Amino acid sequence: MNNDRKKLALIGANGMLARMVRHVAPSIYDITSFDLPDFDITNRDLVLSAMMHLRPYVIVNCAAYTDVDRCETNEELALLVNGSGPGYLAEAALDTGATLVHISTDYVFTGDKTEPYSEDDPTGPLSSYGQSKLEGEKAIMSSGLSRYFIIRTSWLYGPGGKNFVETILRLAGEREELRIVADQHGSPTYTEDLANAISSLLEIEDAQRPYGIYHVSNSGSCSWYEFAVEIVRLARLNKLPIKVERIIPISTEDFPLPAKRPSYSVFSKQKYETITGQIMPEWRESLIKYFAVRQTL
Repeated sequence: MNNDRKKLALIGANGMLARMVRHVAPSIYDITSFDLPDFDITNRDLVLSAMMHLRPYVIVNCAAYTDVDRCETNEELALLVNGSGPGYLAEAALDTGATLVHISTDYVFTGDKTEPYSEDDPTGPLSSYGQSKLEGEKAIMSSGLSRYFIIRTSWLYGPGGKNFVETILRLAGEREELRIVADQHGSPTYTEDLANAISSLLEIEDAQRPYGIYHVSNSGSCSWYEFAVEIVRLARLNKLPIKVERIIPISTEDFPLPAKRPSYSVFSKQKYETITGQIMPEWRESLIKYFAVRQTL
């Protein structure tokens, strides 16, 4: 191994985002992967000993319990994985001098705004999932660690994971009619763009890095209904087997789920874009890119 390379501990390495982090990571990083069953983020002693053994330059935490509705009935597990686990990683980063990158969510907000959320807006989760993710943020911020990036994102999709795009493609190939919620608005985010954003923040010289919370999603916004319409349009352009003839907009009340979702979760990316000089791509452009690679990565 080239001694000039920096050690990167990738937590939750088998997940959708981690897969893309590994794919786009600059060659300066030597990546060590950690995931279940060998690595359990809720086991404090295991986390501390593994990180002390590796002594990474950076820890990127993509591990999370992300089944939003099941979090409502598995609140204890959600709090362990999404709340306690990030705190243990922060403790390990403090012990080893590492920078911690942690992925959080739009679900920490109530969703009652009508203009994009900034990093300073007050939080107010509506669900057990959102509360557990907020606890993770708090655990990092109260750990004594100063070298951290908490990156909140929204509506994530990409190769190698369960996501809205693949669900719509499957249903559109099976059904003639889809009924999609039209009164929740957010910004779809492609994993490649988020992974590149992580790299952009880490590329800032150590002494000049403005650590803290960042909002990162693709630019522009839409409803789930508008997202689904665009997915089906691109599917037809790409000659995928599509059966659906009608996509009908419905309200959240028409499609009740165990966990309450924020009705508005569009992010202001101004802080990220000012610090890095990078502009987040528009969500439709990124969806086109995804269709080009979705079965090759």
